[in-house]
Amino acid sequence: MDTANLLFLIKSFSKTEARDVRRFLASPFFNTREDLCLLFDFIYENENPQKEAAWQHISPETAYDDTAMRLLMSYLNRLLERFLVFYENEEDPMRNKLKLAVAYRRRGLAGQYSRHLNALEKQLETQPLRNGHYHQMMRDLAFEKQRTQTTSNPTDTATNRQVIETTDVHYLATRMRLLCLEAAQKGVYRSKETESTDRDIVALAKQEKWATYPAVVLYLRAYEMLTQPENDGFYHQYKDMMVMAEPAFSSSEMKECYLFAINYCIRRLNEGNKAFGLEAVQLYRSALEGGFLLENGILSRFTYHNIVGAALATGELIWAREFIHQYQDQLEKKYREGTYSFNLARLEMAVGNYDSVLELLQKASYKDPLPNLAAKTLLLKTCYHLGEFDLLQSHLDAMRNYIHRSEVIGYHRTNYLNFIRYLDKVLQVNRLEKKAVEKLRQQIQNEKVLTEKGWLLEKLD
Repeated sequence: MDTANLLFLIKSFSKTEARDVRRFLASPFFNTREDLCLLFDFIYENENPQKEAAWQHISPETAYDDTAMRLLMSYLNRLLERFLVFYENEEDPMRNKLKLAVAYRRRGLAGQYSRHLNALEKQLETQPLRNGHYHQMMRDLAFEKQRTQTTSNPTDTATNRQVIETTDVHYLATRMRLLCLEAAQKGVYRSKETESTDRDIVALAKQEKWATYPAVVLYLRAYEMLTQPENDGFYHQYKDMMVMAEPAFSSSEMKECYLFAINYCIRRLNEGNKAFGLEAVQLYRSALEGGFLLENGILSRFTYHNIVGAALATGELIWAREFIHQYQDQLEKKYREGTYSFNLARLEMAVGNYDSVLELLQKASYKDPLPNLAAKTLLLKTCYHLGEFDLLQSHLDAMRNYIHRSEVIGYHRTNYLNFIRYLDKVLQVNRLEKKAVEKLRQQIQNEKVLTEKGWLLEKLD
């Protein structure tokens, strides 16, 4: 079947969603064609559905008509997209209540309109969330109240002021969150500096009038932490505030907030501050316990990789093994084997099972540069431990060339180039020349960006 969009869309539905789709298609309000229901079932239930076979299933007594089949598929695709809109709307019940109030207003039913608008306002105030979505709803509610208030009382200015204030809070919360996302990304991947009013936005967020809004203040603390990583105090302020503000944010937002703190800790760990490795492990444990790191039951392979790295760096080997096996099935299927094998290889390296490391690395393959570089580093270390120095030199040259060809590596570029440079020096230095060895030891010790500093010093000794 060559209509890729329809096929991919249908295959994306879970069993529960497919059941809801069938109910949607069976409703005469949305669809009166039985053949569309049959076509959906055929595509969903077959691994590699073909158009001719689908036609035979739908209309066994009629000769295959490719034009008619394509039209049928187009109709089904359009209906399924309508279902997606309907499904997404169901995920935001408060937004739907506002739409219902608007529908009453448009029909001139003032009593019902006021009742639903007041009920929505009360619900917004009593529910715990105080995130960007909450402030967006408060803004839209203020706009709707202004629409009717200025009609009945043109001299009223209080409603206009409420619109302005709610708009300001929503804008500021959204901008601060975007600034944090940008700062976190710049910490990992190289990106061009953009002209903006960032400093003005941050200065505005620091004003006392916003101190009671978690959606502003928490992101302000996150931004300070991410942009001034040398000041540990910002990290501790952010972590304490994040724990206190947890009820005010959704699960997906808390995942984002935890990753801000975790990425900060990983960066400090990569700079040689092992205390932040313990911080990262504790943050990971808390986030896993809260269910914040899973999305639709899936754990990102990058998060999985970072959790194992933090555990190994802090000597939490027993917990690392438990985690590797416990969350293996939560990895996305197409990345599961490679990610599991690579991280188990990292653990085997930590306990000295070098032959197992090489066997497991054969199953690990990555297109993303950071996991790729991590795998190459593990391979270099394994070759060293096994005494395969000719092979090691070949892999050193290949890794150096790979880094120079890659543009999106960020500060990791410096880290991995430093590792290659110092490992090459460790291989070349004459161990009998004590001054040369001591000089190299001091160079390694003083290097600020070198995650494998401890391993290199150990090999030099």
